[in-house]
Amino acid sequence: MKDEVINAIVVMLSELGIDAGDIANRLYVLLKDVEITRAETALAVRDDLLNENLLKRFLAAKAVKGCTENTIHAYKNTLGYILKRFNKSVVDFTTDDIRVYIAYRLTQCRISKSFMNTEIRYLRSFFAWLALEEIVPNNPMLKIDSVKTPKVKKKAFTDMECEKIRSACRTSMEQAIVEILFSTGCRVSEVCAIKLEEIDGEKVIVHGKGNKDRQVYLNAKAQIAIQQYLKERHDKNPYLFPAGIYAPHQVGKKPSRNRYWYKNAHEVSQNGMRDKGSIEATVRRVGRRAGVENTHPHRFRRTCATMALRRGMPIEMVSKMLGHENLATTQIYLDLSEHDLEESHKKFVV
Repeated sequence: MKDEVINAIVVMLSELGIDAGDIANRLYVLLKDVEITRAETALAVRDDLLNENLLKRFLAAKAVKGCTENTIHAYKNTLGYILKRFNKSVVDFTTDDIRVYIAYRLTQCRISKSFMNTEIRYLRSFFAWLALEEIVPNNPMLKIDSVKTPKVKKKAFTDMECEKIRSACRTSMEQAIVEILFSTGCRVSEVCAIKLEEIDGEKVIVHGKGNKDRQVYLNAKAQIAIQQYLKERHDKNPYLFPAGIYAPHQVGKKPSRNRYWYKNAHEVSQNGMRDKGSIEATVRRVGRRAGVENTHPHRFRRTCATMALRRGMPIEMVSKMLGHENLATTQIYLDLSEHDLEESHKKFVV
């Protein structure tokens, strides 16, 4: 009951937009010598609300564990959707129920196998928690394997494609975005969150997954592109890439299509940053101009890692640059050919 009360408080505070991770820990200390029991006259939780209640408790546990807001949001949306597909309580879920759901998603909804594996991963985490809390007698996910996906080798940009993309930039903001992606290999969410005060010459502090900060570095091209871009900014927004707003004369109208909007202080928000979708759209637009297919931010990340390794950077350093916790994740990003292997063999094997 003590856990239920604390989790309920955490859920309530989270819904109010309050970071409850530290508060939960303080409550455990405060109530360490207190026993909480449910009054016999209390109403039992209705069956139709049980799933929702358990999901909220699970999300609260994830918040206490230190998961980011984005991660918790993903768990909430994905598991919320899945639980609504079943007309039963989670305590009654069977392995066959999960298998039927997987088959339905793959054949009827036609989602990708990789997306299905994401849902399976979330279900595993949810039912592992339910089993640990002794809410379910058996974990139905123990016999569920991930869906086998074809291993498609993803390509980095070639040197020619890199130069085409650079040449296709029409504004200083586009140039700055492209050069930062090429130089740092950052995730698009990390680029969005960069503040001006976090740039110190060639060094930039970025905020990675799991609230883990790291330092990345700007090459000469990126530094020059940023300097040129900032000369054209006249606002006081703290972010390197600020969000845009409607100009006063455009209230009630469609957003301006002026690509130089960031030069006008009245079209720049005071504190907002550009979101992932906006920067992704910018990158795709530059790619179309350049005639380069599949131009998206993650491909810049793969290109940065591949080029660094080809030029002699140890894979351990590449992994650290990308913010990965293990080398296996880094290896997924690399686009190395047989020619690369041949050249490395000549260089390192006696």
